[in-house]
Amino acid sequence: MNRIVGTGSFDGEPMDNAVGLVITGGGARGAYQAGVLKRVGEIKRVLTRGNPFPLIGGASAGAVNGCALAVGCDDFALATKILADLWAGLRPSDIFHCDLVSQAHNSLTWILDLSFGAILGGGNARSLLDATPLKNFLNRHLNCDRIQENIKRGNLYALAISATNYSSGKSYLFIQGAKGHALWNRLRLATVATKITVDHVCASAAIPLVFQPVRLKIPRGSAFFGDGCVRLQQPLSPVIRLGAEKVFAIGVRCGDRERLDISTNEKDPSLAQVMGVLFNVMFLDHLATDIEHLERLNHLLEDGHIVQPDVEESAKIRPLATFVITPSVNLSELAGQHQKDMPYLIQYFVSSLGRDAASCSDLMSYLLFTSKYTRDLIEIGYRDADERIDEIEEFLYSEGNGAGPAANGIRNSVRPRA
Repeated sequence: MNRIVGTGSFDGEPMDNAVGLVITGGGARGAYQAGVLKRVGEIKRVLTRGNPFPLIGGASAGAVNGCALAVGCDDFALATKILADLWAGLRPSDIFHCDLVSQAHNSLTWILDLSFGAILGGGNARSLLDATPLKNFLNRHLNCDRIQENIKRGNLYALAISATNYSSGKSYLFIQGAKGHALWNRLRLATVATKITVDHVCASAAIPLVFQPVRLKIPRGSAFFGDGCVRLQQPLSPVIRLGAEKVFAIGVRCGDRERLDISTNEKDPSLAQVMGVLFNVMFLDHLATDIEHLERLNHLLEDGHIVQPDVEESAKIRPLATFVITPSVNLSELAGQHQKDMPYLIQYFVSSLGRDAASCSDLMSYLLFTSKYTRDLIEIGYRDADERIDEIEEFLYSEGNGAGPAANGIRNSVRPRA
């Protein structure tokens, strides 16, 4: 497979009218994001002007895709093609161990912990699956040293990756960017300026319970981190606070057309159903909620209910144009059609958590790292972007951040400048 590399300056502030790219989590659904980005990379002005996203924010699978773009953004079009190719050729064994020995060892550890942990000492089970292969896969295909090169050469302003500290419960935002980029802290959020590595990406992509936590260095020692979507309730915030004037977000939920009738089932929900719902909340709902929040602020501003403080113009609430693209098909239903493509042991394991394929489809849509499924997702993402490519190009290159209607039914929104 190809290796994503960069070649190729901002000084304290990103360019005017900067577009921030927001790509959140979704496990295997991240292949949809790759399809959208591949089509964006084919826009003529992208081919001639280069990377349209000087600010990139990613969490979970979005951290993988975001890091790949940051590494190769000196040739954005090529980077998106390579990224799509990597997703298209993906195998479950590239992400987690699928062999009998690994699964048996993992299962035995869980059985001992749950049955005899109080006697023998528990806490040995770390995850349902061993995601060690993911780190090896990313090390082969990502040269993270290129991120700083692209920053120095002006191809990128900043990359922000989210992860959750399992010791403190805080959300951490690891930022690699141009000198003078913003840093901020909140009650449950800490930002750290650092060099992004494959370990940061693996930590952000460590789905709770499914993949094991990853140890990362922080300003005061080290800690174990997991999926960046767990505590990231405002996924748009990182790129906005870093200076984005417009935000381009790629979701992985099929708008309002996701399956909503599961509550009509009179049977007790299976563990697979419960996990699927929890993952939907963690990966899918935060982006939609943040968009709704921005739209509500915009309405209040338009109606005059927000009084601007008597401060410098840069500190006032400013309009923020937002473009959101989401799948045109239900990815859970699509996953149900591809469950048979998973290795038998993984099928058996997931099926043991649910009573039938339908009850496992949500959960499986995040774990189905098979080429047939990811290729379908790439094709869907590419097609969805192609159908709206004129809107996308207009959004990326139009002047101003508050003029005209926003895309996907989302109005131009507002957010205080960092």
